[in-house]
Amino acid sequence: MAKKIWNAVVAGGAVAVFTAMAAAPAGAAEGGASFSRVSLNGGKPIVIGVQEEVEVYGTFRMTTTRTFDFGPTVYPYRGKIDGGDSLWNSITTSDCRPVAKGVCDFEEWLTIDPRHFEFGNEDAGAWRTAAEISYVGDDYDKDDVNIPIQVQRATRVTVNAAPEPVITGKTITVTGKVTRANWDTHTYQGYAGRTVSLQFKADGASSYTTVKKVTSSSTGALKTTVKAAKSGTWRWNYYGNDTSGAKASTGDHVIVWSGVRVMHAAR
Repeated sequence: MAKKIWNAVVAGGAVAVFTAMAAAPAGAAEGGASFSRVSLNGGKPIVIGVQEEVEVYGTFRMTTTRTFDFGPTVYPYRGKIDGGDSLWNSITTSDCRPVAKGVCDFEEWLTIDPRHFEFGNEDAGAWRTAAEISYVGDDYDKDDVNIPIQVQRATRVTVNAAPEPVITGKTITVTGKVTRANWDTHTYQGYAGRTVSLQFKADGASSYTTVKKVTSSSTGALKTTVKAAKSGTWRWNYYGNDTSGAKASTGDHVIVWSGVRVMHAAR
């Protein structure tokens, strides 16, 4: 029995409890459908936190001459196409949008809930994409559509730049922290040993520029110093890895002034 099938498929307005990825029922036959134009989450990694349910949008085309009960669906899987793991809590599939005889385009909305007891840190990493359709009479077709997809633990990054304001040439200390979702404990924990970019956007500029790179401490803490040159906004930017999502902090604006003030004599 697969460990990741939890809830229901909704297709064409009907709800059916669906045990995909399990061993094929007796007498089941594979084949009869082909899947093309498959897109799941726009090809981007699926990034998941610790509390919020994530909705993944997908589109695909299916060609078949057979009558089906519900579905079709596309979803992440790994291991064997039959009997491996799949990753979803519920899937809503649109009605068939006819393209030609026996050819339909579909949309789907797949949800993943990190609060489910079977979801854990081991689920981060590389998955593949399966497409499946269930026919009348317990037959089905299930295909690997040759699309890899990354499932990543969400990261958070904070920033603080001080002092504010500051005189030109003085030192600005920029601190922050990078944390990562722990799907086993449902908390965010410090992410040690990460290379994080300190970036600056001067007032009037349209984009950030990387100033330096810093490695996070054993608790995920970030700290460095820079010389104040002009007013602008500072942020930390973590680019992610195979199991962890990319994330930039919000910006912290610092006003830099020359230190010369015009004093008016009291009258």
